[in-house]
Amino acid sequence: MHACAMWRTIIVAAAFCALALGQSSTLPPVPHGTPIPGNYSGQYRPQVHFSPPVDFMNDPNGLFVDDDGTWHMYYQCMRTLLPGSAVVDRNNTSGFFPTQDNGVVAIFTIATYEPVLLQSQGIAYSHDGGYSFELYEGNPVLDIGSSQFRDPKVIWYEDHWVMAIAYAADFVIGVYSSPDLKNWAHSSNFSHYGLLGIQYECPNLVEVPIDDTDETMWLLQISINPGSPQGGSSSQYFLGDFDGYTFSPRDNVTRVTDFAKDAYAGQFWSNLPMGEAVSINWASNWQYVQVTPTGQIEGWRSSMAIPRRISVRNLDLVGYTEIARPYDLTPIVGETLASQRMGNGSFAVDYASSYSQALWLSVNITNLPPSANLTSGTVNMTFLSPISGEYLRAGMYLGNGNYFFVDRSGTRGFDNVFFTDKFAASQTLGNSLHFDVIIDRSLFETFVNDGASSSTTSFYSTMPLTLLSFGSSDMPADASVSAVVYELKSTWQPQENELGTVVGNVTQGGSGTKRRRHPQMLYGSDVQQ
Repeated sequence: MHACAMWRTIIVAAAFCALALGQSSTLPPVPHGTPIPGNYSGQYRPQVHFSPPVDFMNDPNGLFVDDDGTWHMYYQCMRTLLPGSAVVDRNNTSGFFPTQDNGVVAIFTIATYEPVLLQSQGIAYSHDGGYSFELYEGNPVLDIGSSQFRDPKVIWYEDHWVMAIAYAADFVIGVYSSPDLKNWAHSSNFSHYGLLGIQYECPNLVEVPIDDTDETMWLLQISINPGSPQGGSSSQYFLGDFDGYTFSPRDNVTRVTDFAKDAYAGQFWSNLPMGEAVSINWASNWQYVQVTPTGQIEGWRSSMAIPRRISVRNLDLVGYTEIARPYDLTPIVGETLASQRMGNGSFAVDYASSYSQALWLSVNITNLPPSANLTSGTVNMTFLSPISGEYLRAGMYLGNGNYFFVDRSGTRGFDNVFFTDKFAASQTLGNSLHFDVIIDRSLFETFVNDGASSSTTSFYSTMPLTLLSFGSSDMPADASVSAVVYELKSTWQPQENELGTVVGNVTQGGSGTKRRRHPQMLYGSDVQQ
């Protein structure tokens, strides 16, 4: 899959909100066939991340790539908690698509609220590439009479479909199999592993490549909420083997996907080529997402993180570890604002004139001595507001654990007891270290040690951060630090109309005809059911 295809043609729809709601829900209806307009010019609006046009958004759902190379993402809206996934039924196993090989089936949780709360699983099918769906008359297709049975993630394995699903309050991930997406049989359970929190949610079972080999490994990702070690919601993963019916972990190690606080409910795209795995996280935390200032000031809440290419690598000391790298940023890279190489030194970049105020900072530290002899050295970056004096900072302390840190305590636009402000993670180093940093108005992401350790942090300053100060000090004698700062181009500005509003893509329900596509579009917004 060519990188440009992803950044230009992600189609986003709010379909899962309407598909999954039971008839007794009192939430306002989602408009059918009508794109929801939004203003994306606000101080907090990320310019290279997805955020909803208006109102509240949580988990990403229904991720798949169609045969035209369009990456589809749906999201949950209006505070519903009713997730699902989507697959391309290439062989018409469901019987819904007798004349096509690109039909899309959505699998989602149906919540019935009266007379009692029940959660069961249903399906809907699309003949037009995922722009409109018809509910299956035989729903539900899986019902065990539980109120805590949700988040179906479906994949194809050799000759059958596989569903990973959460028995949330029981700390169990169930594995089911089906020949046709309609009839499901229980295969196995994965129970009471790792961090339990209060409930398991949003399982993903995916085959991922092992770096520098032709081999793959299976990864089971589970989100927990509440009860994360950092507080609130977070995600963990387990590495192992899968035979189509049972996931067997290779060890008992609990590994987290993110060392900060704003990455949850990650989902993987389906229908990708073998050996490729790409995911996206919800970039917030349930402890405070419903009171963040974007709601009252700009009329929207929460964002998605940057899409990540996922693999695993066998690291010294810690063994196999998930590697998360930003999916190719080339199509949205703008001007190079700075390129410096130094031992000990510093430089500054004023990016106040950038419309997006989004940056990508790529750093390499080379010629490091063996870890046993590494006792000093710091690489620091601070993003400042010259007007208010607010700041966000991050950096690397070499020696004594080799910690990378993120500190959002210098921003003053949001005060909440659960809004933890400092995070750090120890790194296993060789003779070099690479890390990437992305800042985007109110989101800050780091990919440290070439993706072996990542963080996602939201922040809210009263005034925009528009000045970068970068420096290294007390470095080992032969060490070298190189840093390149790129502007990232806004993906929303080109879509604005004369009133500054992003209206969204309009698609013809039932025909799949795309009537408008922007040449540098990262995200669009479709609502079609």
